[in-house]
Amino acid sequence: MEHEIREQGDVLIAVLSGDIDLEQAPTARKVLLECVGQGKSVLVDLSGVGYIDSSGVASLVEAYQAARKTKSGFALVSVSVGAMRVLELARLNKVFTIHDTIEAGLEAS
Repeated sequence: MEHEIREQGDVLIAVLSGDIDLEQAPTARKVLLECVGQGKSVLVDLSGVGYIDSSGVASLVEAYQAARKTKSGFALVSVSVGAMRVLELARLNKVFTIHDTIEAGLEAS
């Protein structure tokens, strides 16, 4: 898994790419929690994620819960087909705010 953090105004955009599996989930968790810890709204771009397993999903959920505690915004954007399938199976597409594009996420933030 690779990641890139971009800042646009008061919003951090965490771009994750590659597979987020048991081996890579700790890195994803660390990156996302560091973003949330800055107290800004966070958009997680999953367009480049080919595969995500339950440990990767757990990292997303943990970051989402941390953002809620600090009343920071947290949303997923540009979710790949494979990642969306996993989120739908876990019914987490009803929990997370999901935007089709980064631009839509920025407008909503």
